[in-house]
Amino acid sequence: MCNACGNPAAPGHWTDAGAATPGDRLRARFHRAALLSNLLRPYGLTAHDGGVVPGIQIGTMAGAQTIVHNLEELWVEAERLAGRPVDPLDARYLGDA
Repeated sequence: MCNACGNPAAPGHWTDAGAATPGDRLRARFHRAALLSNLLRPYGLTAHDGGVVPGIQIGTMAGAQTIVHNLEELWVEAERLAGRPVDPLDARYLGDA
């Protein structure tokens, strides 16, 4: 665990359920970011978790980026960056996610 930022985060958030070790939590974060990136792609957005900075980086194809710390913040920022509502359950975009 990083002494400066506490990364990977200690267990406790529901999205880390089943991740018992720091390595498991890190793998879960990477997997979650990949799923989010697939969900956000139709909106012209990307999601990335490099494992260094606590949080998920959301970006536009034009290069605007922000870091969010949880899924609630993610949807708010995704809508702000996309400039339109983002519906993660929209059936048109659920293909391989």
